Amino acid sequence: MHSQPTVINREALVRRHNVEQDSLDPRSPASVGNGEFCFTMDLTGMQSLPGEYPVAARDDLPPGTLLGTQAQWGWHSIPPEQEYTLAGSTVIYDSPRGPVPYVDMVGAIVDGRETQSSRAETWLRANPHRLDLGRIGFALPGRDAPALTRDDFTGAHQVLDLWTGTATSIFSLHGSPVNVTTACRLDRDELGFRILSPALTDGLAVSLTFPYGSEGWHNAADWNRPAAHTTTVEERHAAGPRRHWLISRCLDGSGYQVAVSGAGLELEQAGPHEVLIRAAKGQDSLDFSVHFISTGQGDCLPRGNGGIGGRSVPGSEPAPELAAAPDVAAAPGSAAIAASRTAWPEFWKSGGAVDLSGTADPRAGEIERRTVLSQYLTAINCSGSLPPQETGLVCNSWRGRFHLEMHWWHAAHFATWNRTELLLPALRWYASVLEPARQTAKAQGFDGVRWPKQVGPDGRESPSPIGTFLIWQQPHPIHLAELAYRAEPSQELLEEFAAVVFETAEFMAAFAHPTDRGFELGPPLVPAQESYESVRGTVTNPTFELAYWQWALRVANTWRERLGLPAEGTWAAVADGMVPPRVVDGVYAAIDVEPFTIRTDHPSMLCALGVLPRTDLVDPETMRATLADVLAGWDWDSTWGWDYPVMAMTAARLEAPEAAVDALLMDAAKNLVLPNGHNRQTDSLPLYLPGNGGLLAAVALMAAGWDGGPARHAPGFPADWTVAWEGLIPAP
Repeated sequence: MHSQPTVINREALVRRHNVEQDSLDPRSPASVGNGEFCFTMDLTGMQSLPGEYPVAARDDLPPGTLLGTQAQWGWHSIPPEQEYTLAGSTVIYDSPRGPVPYVDMVGAIVDGRETQSSRAETWLRANPHRLDLGRIGFALPGRDAPALTRDDFTGAHQVLDLWTGTATSIFSLHGSPVNVTTACRLDRDELGFRILSPALTDGLAVSLTFPYGSEGWHNAADWNRPAAHTTTVEERHAAGPRRHWLISRCLDGSGYQVAVSGAGLELEQAGPHEVLIRAAKGQDSLDFSVHFISTGQGDCLPRGNGGIGGRSVPGSEPAPELAAAPDVAAAPGSAAIAASRTAWPEFWKSGGAVDLSGTADPRAGEIERRTVLSQYLTAINCSGSLPPQETGLVCNSWRGRFHLEMHWWHAAHFATWNRTELLLPALRWYASVLEPARQTAKAQGFDGVRWPKQVGPDGRESPSPIGTFLIWQQPHPIHLAELAYRAEPSQELLEEFAAVVFETAEFMAAFAHPTDRGFELGPPLVPAQESYESVRGTVTNPTFELAYWQWALRVANTWRERLGLPAEGTWAAVADGMVPPRVVDGVYAAIDVEPFTIRTDHPSMLCALGVLPRTDLVDPETMRATLADVLAGWDWDSTWGWDYPVMAMTAARLEAPEAAVDALLMDAAKNLVLPNGHNRQTDSLPLYLPGNGGLLAAVALMAAGWDGGPARHAPGFPADWTVAWEGLIPAP
């Protein structure tokens, strides 16, 4: 990460967008985390009211909650009734090269819902799934059902201080004041809690409860199968008032441990999967930490080295035996809180910053709010050792499996905001799945690697009538690697990612087939605009993908030159010979066969000059007409959160800054940014981090500009705005 003298008052910039809440907003809980681990809390500073923060159900699957505790390493698979393979979903499609096998789906996905799927397909789409590691909330004494309800407390006020990554929650519980401080360490998956309340002397306790894994679409926890997993508790260390317990969890082939440390507290196992923490008799305070530890069993990954704090090597999480000896110099909760208060300012002082406070236009304040909050949210959800799921580490979406076509939207901004070290851990994951990606390409008769779409850590594809036909995720690793190199150029980085870049290019060059017109893409395929699923067997030459193929193949050859290797002639020939995109009535069509353009879902043709720099294939004036055509009438309800940054980037590159600002803040349902900064989409997709990452990519481009762009300061913002920025990397 580059550092430079700070001109902007970054503390003031960040803190003026602290998240403050005085009432329960079921859509907008606060989170603390480190990129590898995240804890989302309610107004009590814990997870005392999970039912008040619902994630709506999909199909006949159970609903979920926004109050999750998740880690990049926390995965689980329900044992299958029999061995399931993708063979039962494989369908032969005609292609210009002859019959080609694709993993399709016996069932269908209608409006995002699975219908008539076989048990094999359901299991393969749902396993492994991301696991909710546990729930931490207040428990009231003297009740048959000790869980809190929203009627139990009044006078709530919560502040998430972004500068220090700490949340302070103050409320009255049946007349007793309660003060809770919550934080997460950046260097390990440890939560710190400090609770002050006279109610502790009357039996107020903290409950840790642990669920089984769930195949639910958005539900990461199954609380109805207590016999399917085990929770055991052992006291491991005691020195004076300091005590330490180790909770061991076993779920089929997955396992992890939870270390609880504190002074002046008592812990008891109150049920098969519940542990209660109480203050020692007569004490009105609790100061403790809860440390979640991967044991690397089964489907749980060994510890990664991603996240904001960074880890020196994979697997560097302290071993349980070491974690069992707490630091006697400070109470564990306070120590974790202090560590957060020390580390977060260093994050904010690094990388880029954009200050719009000198602009009177009220739109500037809202863009600045969204920008600051998006930096925080992507740091705690998207900077880990795996590509993130669309809902990060808050709750599950699509069973917690990640979508590789979305990886650019989650992570590209880390490089342009000069925080490349937050991009690299997940980019390294691609090397771990090179072999299955090679096998996919080989089975279809291609060289190189064909990246999957909807996957877990193992990289195994999911049955789908859409995902396996997408191709726009293929150039993403090249694009992300190039952005990383632009921000942190080094021989070491080139050598580390050369295999991923080159094998990606090998597939891309092989996939493009020669015709009398030039090199073409498909069929079959589904473009980034997924509205063409039903005609996937005949779709060809989507505008965005054509430009992406040309640009990425040229970048791959640039990497060869940087490494002292000769350019690959085939790559150059394909890039130079790509067919031009279809123009219909003076604007770029989405695809070059009928129906040409359906006005739903992503207006992805705009990405060809916006997400991408100008290529030989794209005429700026035709793209200007295309942008105007989209803005004049599109089905906005069917769009997604990253479509608005797309329009902004296209407008910026076309030197239309007013249109760029208007696009970023368009009044549309899926462009809503909540008080906590999350980009809400629907009741069943209550946050959408690609929208946050896309916003950051757009703001960086609008502020720092791009290669060959206008020379004026902040070229993507209106000329009469006062835009202060520093530490950003111009876009290609």
